[in-house]
Amino acid sequence: MQWTLVIPLKPLARAKSRLTPAAGDGLRPALALAFAEDTVAAALACAAVRDVVVVTDDARAGRALAALGARPVPDAPAAGLNAALAHGADLARGARPDAPVAALNADLPALRPAELVRALDAAAEFPRAFLPDAAGIGTTLLTAAPGSELDPRFGADSRARHTASGARELPLVDVASLRQDVDTGDDLRAALALGLGPHTAAVAAGLLIPD
Repeated sequence: MQWTLVIPLKPLARAKSRLTPAAGDGLRPALALAFAEDTVAAALACAAVRDVVVVTDDARAGRALAALGARPVPDAPAAGLNAALAHGADLARGARPDAPVAALNADLPALRPAELVRALDAAAEFPRAFLPDAAGIGTTLLTAAPGSELDPRFGADSRARHTASGARELPLVDVASLRQDVDTGDDLRAALALGLGPHTAAVAAGLLIPD
């Protein structure tokens, strides 16, 4: 099964505000872009992924991610994260009506293609499925098999919200790189321990993250 992934990305100037204490406003937009670049590069290296749609209104990010092979599209609904994801899924299905689609966070700088393959293969058994984040509260991956709507419920307590919506939680272990999203300095340290992708490693080189 070949998946289309939909990745949402805020304008870089507003992205990752919780990283400001660790990175400052000067470095934070570059880190947000680097996270997305490493996420997209790993996703496109995944044997189960056919293509990647990035929903963003940021021109700089769109150019950088298109250079990696992603398809940037504007956030036409401009109505928040879940509307952007639904829009991206609709565009993907407009081109491939029977495509399996998945929403993937843009802030997975340690992502390993093999772990994404495992999750997508497991998700193919269910109409909708999701993987919780490392904190056990949020969601990093939400999938919809052919014939099923994505129906994203991201936001506060999205693990509980996706469970309540009928999506199946994937009981996977050893997929730490797929669960480790980065919102804070602590998250970045955890991703560093897993092994950062090259774009994030270059931007974060020498960055002092306070304890």
